[in-house]
Amino acid sequence: MTGSGDLLVEVEGEIATVTLDKPERRNSQTPALWRELAAIGADLVDRVRVVIVRGNGEAFSAGLDRALLSGEGIEGEQSIPALMAEADETIDAVIDEFQQGFRWLHDPRIVSIAAVHGYAIGGGFQLALACDLRVVADDVRFCMKEPALGIVPDLGGTHPLVAAVGYARALEICATARYVDAAESVAIGLALTAVPREQLDATARDLATAVLATSAGAVRETKWLLGQAAENDLDDQRALERAAQLRRFEELRGVPRG
Repeated sequence: MTGSGDLLVEVEGEIATVTLDKPERRNSQTPALWRELAAIGADLVDRVRVVIVRGNGEAFSAGLDRALLSGEGIEGEQSIPALMAEADETIDAVIDEFQQGFRWLHDPRIVSIAAVHGYAIGGGFQLALACDLRVVADDVRFCMKEPALGIVPDLGGTHPLVAAVGYARALEICATARYVDAAESVAIGLALTAVPREQLDATARDLATAVLATSAGAVRETKWLLGQAAENDLDDQRALERAAQLRRFEELRGVPRG
C-alpha cells in the first residue's frame, strides 16, 4: 500500500485500488487531491488493467471541501471566490487541470470500477461517473449538488451522466439537486448492481477479476469502440469496428502483414 495525503494506492497484479482516505471529512475533495489523482493515473494506466476507486469511512466522497467555497479557505489552495476573480483564460486553464484528475479513468488501457457507498455528492458523484462501471452499496446517496450552489458540474461528469441515464433524467437529477438512492441508481442504469455495504469491496473485486479473464487487447479496443458509438452513425461505427479488428488480427498474428 502506497500513497500520500488523502489517497492510498494498492497494486495487486493487474488490479489497482485507489482509496480516498480522509474519512474525518467524508473524503471531501481539494485541488491537491485532484492533482494527486492525475499523477496516480499517469503511473497506473500502463501498469494495470483494472482500477477500483473506493472511499474509506462512512462516505465515498462528499465532494468539494466546503472550506474552498468560503473565505475560510485551505492553506496552500486557492479558494473558489479567489479563482472567480481571475481572468477567464486562467479560470479555464485551472479547471482543465482539475479535470485531469478524473480524465484518466476513461483511458481505454484500463477498465475503471467505482465501488460507491454512503454519500457521493458533487465531485464525489463525478468521480464515480468518471469510472466505466459502478457498483453501489445499499446505503448510497448520489447527488449533483453544484446547481444548488450556483455553479455547474465541471469535473467531466455531465457526459457520462447523460450516457448512463439519458438527457431528460440527467437534467432532472442535476436541476433539482436531489438524491438518488441505490435502488433507483440500478433501475436507471447509473449502477450495475446494489449490494449490502459489507459485500461492496468483494463485489467490485469479483467484477475486476472477471474483466481480467478476457483479452487485454480486445477489451482495450472494445472500450474505445463503445466510447465512440454514441457520436457515430452506423456506417462510421462499422468502419471503426473493421479498423479495430485489423489491429487485433495484427497483434494476434505477431507480425505485420507484408
